[in-house]
Amino acid sequence: MTETIESAAQDDDRRPPLEARRRPRVHRAWIVAAVTFVTIIGGAAFNSLPGLLIDPLHTEFGWSRGEIGLAVSIDMALYGLTAPFAAALMDRFGIRRVVAAALTMVAAGALASVWMTASWQLMIYWGLLVGLGTGSMAMAFAATVTNRWFVARRGLVTGILTAAGASGQLVFLPLCAWIVDEHGWRPASVTVALAALVVVPFVCLLMRDHPADVGLAPYGGAYVAKPAPARGAARRTVKVLFKAARTGPFWLLAGTFAICGASTNGLIRTHFVPSAHDHGMPITAAASLLAVIGIFDVIGTIFSGWLTDRFDARRLLAVYYALRGISLLFLPMLMGPDVRPPMVFFIVFYGLDWVATVPPTLALCREQYGEDSAIVFGWVLASHQVGAAVVAFLGGVARDVFGSYDVVWYASGALCAVAALMSLVIRRVRASSVAVPSG
Repeated sequence: MTETIESAAQDDDRRPPLEARRRPRVHRAWIVAAVTFVTIIGGAAFNSLPGLLIDPLHTEFGWSRGEIGLAVSIDMALYGLTAPFAAALMDRFGIRRVVAAALTMVAAGALASVWMTASWQLMIYWGLLVGLGTGSMAMAFAATVTNRWFVARRGLVTGILTAAGASGQLVFLPLCAWIVDEHGWRPASVTVALAALVVVPFVCLLMRDHPADVGLAPYGGAYVAKPAPARGAARRTVKVLFKAARTGPFWLLAGTFAICGASTNGLIRTHFVPSAHDHGMPITAAASLLAVIGIFDVIGTIFSGWLTDRFDARRLLAVYYALRGISLLFLPMLMGPDVRPPMVFFIVFYGLDWVATVPPTLALCREQYGEDSAIVFGWVLASHQVGAAVVAFLGGVARDVFGSYDVVWYASGALCAVAALMSLVIRRVRASSVAVPSG
């Protein structure tokens, strides 16, 4: 009898709290994912600005495109280098605190830029403040939320959260382009600052750090007690880097993702609008094309998440990079003063592929590095942004030196072919050690 009582007591200890056994109609994980989606949109608002402001800043202050590109490259590099530390800080201090502070920092940098008069101020406000802020809400944020709150549908949720950045572009690019065209660049910068601040209350009120905070199991999984806050966040982040850096897949993932960043954020997001403007296209028309990329980016990324749950992530990456490289090689021939059908086809095609690489890359990080995957992905994302930073700067220099962006389009297309080959040589983890996706 005593053994029976002790056994029952042990079973009770292993059971989740009563709240965890009540299944709400809509799992709280989807509410947290929705808040994450809105937060990334708010943080991504600033990413709509650099390409729109290169010509206005060049005209007003006389700064070279290389100088302006350097400020953008600092922002992109810090965005990437902050991400892995942000993932560890979320483990230590919680998601809500880190993200609320990051949104405030983005707003401060965007607002302070209204009063700048020198290029070094541009590098401080755009580069340092906004880079640190947006880096803390980077894709590692989405990875942390996905890993904690979801067991089933991880690929799909990753695709949806990745598409949030494109959704922000869809919302803010046409708006900011119209503001710049009608009222100047300063009101556009203020608009971005306000967009970041508006999201803060949603984060504070609705975001939760862990399913156990509300007595729930992760979506599609078993109840797990909330772990104690992880101390030594920075040390852990660097330790994970050194551990991952001793493996071949890390360098292949980092290399392919660096090319991904170079051919998207560094190239198209930063230089497409001024390049189109060089060919006589109005800024508002070019910005609208980028917004259309955002529409199809949402579709392509969510579909990519669905595919990642079902197919080999390495082969998906190879296909994505190969198609992107081919499209970039044709872009110089499509530029002109008017929006014609071939350019529309490019925009749709490129939009579907824009960040479709994220779900399979994150899946490979999860497959290779398990519990450390969010931090490893943060470092892989750092390489993405370093690649973007290099091309954001060199693209501006190339325009100053050659008078056009053509050489940058061709070089990026060739790099995408290299990334496709690198994706195929990433080794597989033994089937016995790979977690089978649920659902």
